[in-house]
Amino acid sequence: MFQLSIISDLLRIPPHLFHLPTEEAIKSELNIKYANKVIHKLGLVISIWDLLEIDDGLLKPGDGATYVNVRFRVVIFKPFVGEVLTGWIEKCTEDGIKVNMEFFNDIFIPKVYLFENSKYSSEDNAWIWEMDEETKLYLDVNEKISFRIEGEVFTDVKPKGPDNTTNELIAGGANTNGVNGNGVNGNSDITNGTNDKSKEQTPPFALIASCQTDGMGCCSWWE
Repeated sequence: MFQLSIISDLLRIPPHLFHLPTEEAIKSELNIKYANKVIHKLGLVISIWDLLEIDDGLLKPGDGATYVNVRFRVVIFKPFVGEVLTGWIEKCTEDGIKVNMEFFNDIFIPKVYLFENSKYSSEDNAWIWEMDEETKLYLDVNEKISFRIEGEVFTDVKPKGPDNTTNELIAGGANTNGVNGNGVNGNSDITNGTNDKSKEQTPPFALIASCQTDGMGCCSWWE
């Protein structure tokens, strides 16, 4: 589930950290830069493990900070395919189950990777595994669940630019009081630009899991 990876970087140390020991200042800046961040094709960085090499600091004209080449190890969350993990069911939909591990919640179990004869119940907001005519086992929200990693998905998420919706509307003659450039009440809605923000964003790192074999599913089933 966790592994160590070696990374090299040119790190900027701001002047307000000069009073700290060198290693402490470097670790502080590295954690700010890398901790809880996803590195493409590598995984989720949990924290800085240790420092391997530290070069002499370099200065740039007009910049009071110092720049240091650093080689270090980080703790990465990246389960291998076939690894069995446990988490909690965060959400159930017709498409499958979303699992939360507290520090990572972009784990999805598609319906095709659930037990055979599993059905989604919108009334119970849960998936039901019908083992036979008499036995029905529920996969409810907030239940602890065991699952198997089947694959990983990395998405190159590009940074978003500023929202210019309001500026465009004002430039076009609309204002926040609902009065257009001709002094006539208009129906322009400057809140339309918020619709995109409400949509669920694609995560940079996600895991695809299954729940089909003995020992999988709610942990309470096997106790």
